[in-house]
Parts: sequence; structure tokens; C-alpha cells
Amino acid sequence: MQLKIMPKRKRLPAGRVPLILFLCQVISALEVPLDLVQPPTITQQSPKDYIIDPRENIVIQCEAKGKPPPSFSWTQNGTHFDIDKDPLVTMKPDSGTLIINIMSEGKAETYEGVYQCTARNERGAAISNNIVVRPSRSPLWTKEKLEPMTLQNGQPLVLPCRPPVGLPPPIIFWMDNSFQRLPQSERVSQGLNGDLYFSNVLPEDTREDYICYARFNHTQTIQQKQPISVKVISAKSNRERPPTFLTPEGNASNKEELRGNVLSLECIAEGLPTPVVYWIKEDGTLPINRTFYRNFQKTLQIIQVSEADSGNYQCIAKNALGAIHHTISVTVKAAPYWIMAPQNLVLSPGEDGALICRANGNPKPTISWLSNGVPIEIAPDDPSRKIDGDTIIFSNVQERSSAVYQCNASNEYGYLLANAFVNVLAEPPRILTSANAHYQVIANRPAFLDCAFFGSPLPTIEWFKGAKGSPLHEDIYVLHENGTLGIPVAQKESTGTYTCVAKNKLGMAKNEVNLEIKDPTRIIKQPEYAVVQRGSTVSFECKVKHDHTLILTVTWLKDDHELPSDGRFTVDKDQLVIADVGDDDGGTYTCVANTTLDTVSASAVLGVVDVPDPPFDLELTDQLDKSVQLSWTPGDDNNSPITKFIIEYEDAMHEAGLWHYQTEVPGTQTRAQLKLSPYVNYSFRVMAENSLGRSLPSQPSEQYLTKAAEPDKNPMTVEGLGSEPDNLVITWKPLNGFESNGPGLQYKVSWRQKDGDDEWTSVVVANVSKYIVSGTPTFVPYLIKVQALNDVGFAPEPAAVMGHSGEDLPMVAPRNVHVNVLNGTLAEVHWDPVPLKSIRGHLQGYRIYYWKAQSSSKRNRRHMEKKILIFQGSKTHGMLPGLEPFSHYVLNVRVVNGKGEGPASPDKDFNTPEGVPSAPSALKIVNPTLDSLTLEWDPPRHPNGILTEYTLKYQPINSTHELGPLIDLKIPANKTRWTLKNLNFSTRYKFYFYAQTSAGSGSQITEEAVTTVDEGKMAMASRQVDIATQGWFIGLMCAVALLILILLIVCFIRRNKGGKYPVKEKEDAHADPEIQPMKEDDGTFGEYSDAEDHKPLKKGSRTPSDRTVKKEDSDDSLVDYGEGVNGQFNEDGSFIGQYSGKKEKEPAEGNESSEAPSPVNAMNSFV
Repeated sequence: MQLKIMPKRKRLPAGRVPLILFLCQVISALEVPLDLVQPPTITQQSPKDYIIDPRENIVIQCEAKGKPPPSFSWTQNGTHFDIDKDPLVTMKPDSGTLIINIMSEGKAETYEGVYQCTARNERGAAISNNIVVRPSRSPLWTKEKLEPMTLQNGQPLVLPCRPPVGLPPPIIFWMDNSFQRLPQSERVSQGLNGDLYFSNVLPEDTREDYICYARFNHTQTIQQKQPISVKVISAKSNRERPPTFLTPEGNASNKEELRGNVLSLECIAEGLPTPVVYWIKEDGTLPINRTFYRNFQKTLQIIQVSEADSGNYQCIAKNALGAIHHTISVTVKAAPYWIMAPQNLVLSPGEDGALICRANGNPKPTISWLSNGVPIEIAPDDPSRKIDGDTIIFSNVQERSSAVYQCNASNEYGYLLANAFVNVLAEPPRILTSANAHYQVIANRPAFLDCAFFGSPLPTIEWFKGAKGSPLHEDIYVLHENGTLGIPVAQKESTGTYTCVAKNKLGMAKNEVNLEIKDPTRIIKQPEYAVVQRGSTVSFECKVKHDHTLILTVTWLKDDHELPSDGRFTVDKDQLVIADVGDDDGGTYTCVANTTLDTVSASAVLGVVDVPDPPFDLELTDQLDKSVQLSWTPGDDNNSPITKFIIEYEDAMHEAGLWHYQTEVPGTQTRAQLKLSPYVNYSFRVMAENSLGRSLPSQPSEQYLTKAAEPDKNPMTVEGLGSEPDNLVITWKPLNGFESNGPGLQYKVSWRQKDGDDEWTSVVVANVSKYIVSGTPTFVPYLIKVQALNDVGFAPEPAAVMGHSGEDLPMVAPRNVHVNVLNGTLAEVHWDPVPLKSIRGHLQGYRIYYWKAQSSSKRNRRHMEKKILIFQGSKTHGMLPGLEPFSHYVLNVRVVNGKGEGPASPDKDFNTPEGVPSAPSALKIVNPTLDSLTLEWDPPRHPNGILTEYTLKYQPINSTHELGPLIDLKIPANKTRWTLKNLNFSTRYKFYFYAQTSAGSGSQITEEAVTTVDEGKMAMASRQVDIATQGWFIGLMCAVALLILILLIVCFIRRNKGGKYPVKEKEDAHADPEIQPMKEDDGTFGEYSDAEDHKPLKKGSRTPSDRTVKKEDSDDSLVDYGEGVNGQFNEDGSFIGQYSGKKEKEPAEGNESSEAPSPVNAMNSFV
């Protein structure tokens, strides 16, 4: 028998004293090494109650160890069992296990009995328990004739099972002929004895195949009882009754159970209505963690029952008519159980010891001792032992004192048998733990260093650390009885070599072990909770930090099991990725990080959501003429609550295949009362909606055709309008098939004059949405009605609407037309309204036709295209915009109705006054000479009056782009050419040119031109070439060039700083009125601005009211001498591109010039 002692901690007195273990041999149980002499120990045996399968060989186990190896013998029913005489019985080699071969011949019943095994060697004998061998039995049911059972509705019923007695007892259950378990409930249930109890029967309990089955698990067989037929007759009146108990009988009963078993108490009651059962314990409470209710609370179970569970238990059965109770008195008995089983003793010669055998039970067990399987009273005498009840005391033992002792504790409910040997040895210490063992422990966790030992007398144990360490002390370490050294919290400094030393009077032994402390494994990034939609991809992250000397393994689990073997699951370095997530993928995912020393894990829950599944099982109930109740079963909400259901309908009669919205209900409802229209063949379908969207539609419900009825509405959009002067066209929007409410849909169309006393005229039409009434007066108001009807009847009386018969053209033209000219481009027209009767239709407005007939400047008449202005409604005046000044116009006015225009009023003439002219059409500079320029131009395209004169203004531009004084010149209106003389040679001029009428100055056109170069000075410059070859002249020109460069740099700096330049300063200082800028309103020059709307001067440009227009024909321009194409002029005439305070261009660009000036021009610019 294998003995094992739970380790106990033993502490020395407080203080830093050496941690030495003195183990008392009296209470210790050491495992004796198998190379030492020792008595037998039973290590394995068959159970006390051994039920065998009679179809297989019988194997009765008995294994033991000892030194020398033990021999085995058996007794059967208390007498020696000679296995050599029975050819069917063999014993396994080196074992005491018996094998009885009954499969070839023989019967199991022959070997039924009580067996006991004895293992013996020179040091003693150990015995096994009494093993009761019995073959299992699964007998058939006795044949019986079962009469059909007939009873009235509501009566109680008990169907008996009474299975045959088997070994072990069978498991009982009730099924039908189809091997389907019969449903059980509070009303129908199976008792502990296997009977089927009905508290009251119902007609649906009628059947002919109530069958009780008994399953014998040991032989894996099932036996069947004859079917029982039950017929329930419906009674006219089911009389209700209070409960009574079907089992147990009477008001009280007794129950006895053994300690450690399951206590099962049962109460089954009948009554109508069905009673409810509940339990209480008198003078106590039911143990919470050990109490369970079975069989619809008809059975109370308490597991691991003990003597404290004894007492009175009460079951109460209750229904609406009363209650009844039954008291069960429970007594818990106990087979013997160990308080202290005897332990093996290893003693050295001359030592003392004791074997203690203490057991308890109810009733209290008796203790008896055996020595080597023989009652101790008749065993050989041993002067070293003394028996004291449950204790054997040994003193001054010698080698002959070695023996195996058996303690037997028994009462009427069972027995306990324990073997314990006394082995007298003299052995020096030995360390059983492997030498130089290497321990690895995670930091901050306990460490245990083993030092299994043996010796007789029992050695003392000491631990040391390091090569020259001192004994370890208790304040940090703990030494266990088995020699193990415990370090409660191992730290990095705990790393090192430890030595275990065992000593007794016969010698000493020691062993070294190594301890290494490792960093703990940690999950630094845990997976996080996720909710995803079905079909999407989700990932969980798990980053782990571990000791680099250990091998890390990361495993993912789903609901504590391996991941499905599915290609959708991908495990990467730190991630788990799940693609195409499905419903089954929801659950808890755990990241498990393993090393050889520790394991950590982190979990996250994955919720899979989606739109709901479609509802199903649509059912129509409460079918009325104009309503029906629709119910359905919701589909799976896919983990997102359904918020509402949408109901749609199809009209298979009128609009098959087209679904319409009917209504919607909250997601908590599964039915809806629907309003219906007559004469519609309805089908319904339902869709569920949650936060993720809407489900697919359900399958359509059954069709439901409502009865026909008269229409409940009339056509909408009824109108009466004539298409001809003598008719009335009545139109309406017809009802659709859904609105017809029945077959034979028609329309009753009625009309009469609004202002007359005529009767209504009616006509009934079908399949149309228009009716034409002919022979009506022109544009007369009518009252109109359109009423729907079908084969059942008429719709409600409709309200009359007003219409008009057809229109005709107006008969009268507007009168008293007069014109008020406001300015050269705008006039106001007035007229008198025409009489309403003459309009002969709906007045839409008035139209004014006007055209330009004659120019005031030319006497020939020229016809122009007519223009039309429309004035809605009854207006009697209007404005004519966009007229041309100094022009002759003609207009007339006409009234308009829905049919068209009436006659025109008499033509009305009016003239517009003069206006300012447009800019001259063109301006060119031709024939430039040394001191003159000739200007040619074309008159304005739109003079807008009689030209009185032209104004020409011009000013020079020097080489630094400064503007000179402005010169003003008046030119007669009949001129188209003018020559300017006495101009400076080789000088650029800018020209401003515009025309004038009596109304004022028109828009200006600008141009630039340059006079020719003086050839004499050019020749002088040529003659100076010879001088330029002289050294003194070269030095002079270099100085001049340096001076020019310095001045250019100064100008550049002033330009960037926004400084003014000389011309502007002089203008500001003298303010000469002759050269003030021209104002826009009076034709004079206004102040220049550097605003962004002053665009660069380009060839052919024109300006509107600000007078700055671009040149058209000259090839020379200021661009060639200034800032390039982007140059602009400021208010004071200066060139913006180089000198403006507001920076318009980059400096490099602004200093570029289109043509390089000659040295002579450069000199002239600084004279």
C-alpha cells in the first residue's frame, strides 16, 4: 500500500539560529529506497465491492513491493485458494494479480465470493482488503399482461415500472415506440423508483406506447417493459381539488443515509390545478452550496451529506385550493472513516516508536490489530511492543521487531483496513535528490530546492549557500519536513549554489543544487474587446515581453479551446487576424504566453453583429373586412437588438410584384393590427431593423382577399378648362385599382354654369380621365363634380370645383398709351387697362412691342428688329431699359390671355436724348520724325449724339520712366488726322484721346509713340570712337559707369522701400493746375491709383470709365523702356512697376529693359 505524507513546515525558535531539521521518527513516514531491506507494501488492489462482466475474464488485482520481493497467496471465502488446482486460474509473473479465464469455459457465478491477497517476505506480510467478487446481472422483465387504462380528464395516474433487480441497479427512463423520450413537466414526472406520475391527466396524454426502459450500464444492455395503453376521456366538468401526495404516503416518513453519499428526498403530489412543491428544513436551513432541486423541485438532493444534515425535512405541495405537507425524518449514519491511519515506521536498533490507528463512524467503529495478517492476540510475542487500544507502542526495538501490522476499524456499515510496517534498519544518511540539480525560477515567486533523504536513525538537515556559506536562517528561508528548502519570494540576489547536508550518528551526506532567477513573462499589449459586423475582418494584438534566455511560445485560444482549423484565422507575430467573421466566431479569445517556467494570458471578447435575420412564420388572424392581425417570429438579431419591424403589403390583384409600405412597430412587438382596404388581395411581408441596418424581407404571408365595398374617396385634381372657345374639357386624376374598393369602377361627371339656374348635367364614364362638353359659351364659369362609383355603390358626394369654358382672343387694344423718357437709355410706359369682358379669357398680362425707327443724326429711316417686354397680371405701366441715346423709337401695347394676344394699340413714337460718346474706334501714330508725330483715328462707333470736338492730352516719358508735364489740345470734330510738332527728338510720348458731345466726354483711348533719333549726334558719337581708344578716356568712362551703377543701386533700394521719385515730389510741391489728373465725371483726369484693377498697358487695350485704355496699332510702347509687359502707371504718372510703394513685381524682373540704351542716352539722362 502506497503511503504519502503531506509536507509540513517546522519552524525553529525565533532568532538567527541555524536552520536545522530534527524530524521525529514517531510521526514521520519515509519512503524506504528499494535497494534496502523492507517489509511488503500493497500498492494496488481491486475494489472491495468488485462487480465483474460475466462475458469477460475475471481479473483480481494485487500488487506489492518489498525487499526481498514478496511472494503472494490468496484466500477464497476465508480458506486458502489453491490456484494450482484450477486450470482456469493463473497468477501474473512477479505479481499477485489473478486472471480467471472464463471466456473459454466456466461460468462467472462459480468464482463469486470473497477474496483476500497476502504479500509476504522475510520482514513480514501485508494483506489486501476483502474483495467481494460478484458478476453483474441484467435480468429480463417478467412477462405480464397489461390492461389498457381508461380514466377521465383531470384524474391522477401512476404508471408502474417495477424493473427487474439487477447488479448494479439499472437506470430507468420512459420512451415511446419511436425511442423518443416522453416529455416531462410539473404535471408529469418520473419518480426515484422509476414510476411515471401524472398529477392530472389531459386528453393529449392518450397514447398506447408508454414504455419503461431499464439500462444496465455494466453490461451495456437495455431491457424493455410491455407498452402501457392510456386513454383519457374528456369530462363535461373538471372538478378542481386540493393536493394529495402520490409518494411518499401519509404525513411522515423516515430516511437513512450514509455519510458522504447523496441524500435524495422525494415528494410527488396530485391535484387540479397542478400543485407546486417546495422544501424547508425544520429548525435549520438548507446548505446553500450542497443543495440541489431536481425533477421540477419534486426531488431535494444534498451532496456530501454529513451527520449535521440529520433532522426533519418538510415538503409542501400547494395549489389554488389548498396545501399539504409531509415530514421526512433523516438520520445520517457513517461507515468507518480515518482520523489517523497508521504510518510506516523506520527505526534504528534501540529506538522507540508507535503506530496509531484512529477512526470514527456512526456507530463508533471497533479497532482490532493484526500482525503479518494474523490477529495480534495469537501472533508471535514481541517484547518490544505494547498494545494500548488504538496504539501500539514500541521501545528498544531490534531487527527481529520488523513486521507488518494491520489495523481494522469496522462497524455495521463497513470496515477500514490499513497496513503499516515497522522496519528496523541501521543506515547512514543518503541524499535521494539528483546531484547538481539546476533550478530556474521566475523572480518574485516561491522557489523550492529539493533534498529528499533517507537514513536510520533519521538524519538532521542543514542548508548552506555558496562555497563557504554559513547555515541558512529562518528569517528568510523555510525548511520543510521532507528536506525541501523554501524561498518564499525569490529575487535576483537569490541566484547561486545551495548545499544540503544530512547527518546522523552513522555518517553524513551532502548535495549541491543551483538556483537561477529569470525575469517574469509579461503581456505589455493586451487584446481589446471588439464588436464587428459579420463578414468583416478583426484583429487582436498581444505583445509579450519575456526573459530572453527562455523560449517563448504564444498560443491563441477561443473559449479555452484551440482555434478552429480554418484558413480565415491567421496568427502573426503579435496578432491574431480573423477574416470574413461569422456568427460562430463570437466568443472569448485568449492569448497564452508560455515559457518553460511561467504562463501568462490575457483575454478579449469578440462580439459579432449584423443586420437581423428575416422574420419567419408569418400568420394572419382575426380576419375582418377592414382589418387583420399579423404575427411573426423574429429572426436572430445577430447580437444587435431589433429596434423596429417594417410591414409591407402587395396587392396581387391590381399591382402584383409591387410592395408598398404598410406600417411599422417597435422591435419588442411581434404582432400588428393592420387596417385594410376593400377588394384587395393582400400579401404581407416583414423586415427587421437594428442599428446596423435592415434585414431581408420575410417570406410573404398567405393571401387575404378583402370584400368589395363602395369607393371611399373621389378622384383628385379635378379641373375644367376649354381647349376651344365653345367647349369645356373636364379632367381628373383617376383612382388606382387599390382605391377602387371593388369591381366596375366608373366616374359620374356633372357640370352646370356657375351663374345660372340650370340643373346639373351628368354623364357616367369608365376607363377615362377626361370628358369634353361641347357647345358652351366662350369663357363662362362652370361648377364641376366628378364622383367615383363601382358595382357596390357610390363614393361620398364630392365637392364642386370651378372651371371655365374655352377662351378666345381678346377683342380690345389698350388705350391712352403714353411714354415718359427718363434718360437716354430708360423710358416709362403707361396705358389704360382693357375691360375684363373684352379679354374673353384669363388675363395673363400685357406685351409691349418696341423698336428703333429713326436716328436723330441722320434723316434716312432705318427699320430695326422689334423687341418685346411682357408685364404679368393687371399691371398698367412698365419700364423700357437698354435704349440707345439720341434715337427714335416706336411702341405699341397688347393684352394677352390664355388663347393669345389681342389687337395692338396705336403706335407711339418717342425720342431719347443725347449721351456721351463711346471711345474713338482706333488711334494710330504714323510718320514719326525728329520733332513731330502724326495721329490718325476713326470716329466713335456709338457717338450717342452730335460730336462737338476731340480732346488730345499727351506727356513725355524720359529714360527713367518718369512722366513729364501733361499738354491739353482741342481738335475739331470733323478731323480724323492731326500732326504734333516741336516735339523732343528720341522721346517717348503717351497720348490720351476722347470725343465729346453736348452731354459730356466719352471714354478715352490711349497710345504711345517715340520720335526719331538725331543723326548728327549719332555721327558725333561715331567720331568719338577714336577718342575712346585712349587710356584717359577709358578711365573716365569707367568712372562714369561706376557712378551709373551706384545710382541704379540707390534707385533700386528706394523702389523696394516704397520711396517717391523726383517727378512726383515736384508735382506734389507745385500742384500745377494745368496738369491735374482728369476726373471721371467731367472728362478731366482723375487721380491715379495703384489698385489692382489697373491692369498693365498692352497693345490694343481699351479702358471704360476710368479713361485708361490700351494702345491699338503702335509697335512701340512703354513696355520696351520699362518693366516689361507688366508695367503700370501710378496716380502721379510714375511707372508703378519700378517705383510704386506697393511691390507688384520681383526686383530682378522690374529692372529688366526691352532695349539697351546707348551711351549717349545714358549721358543725357543724367545731364
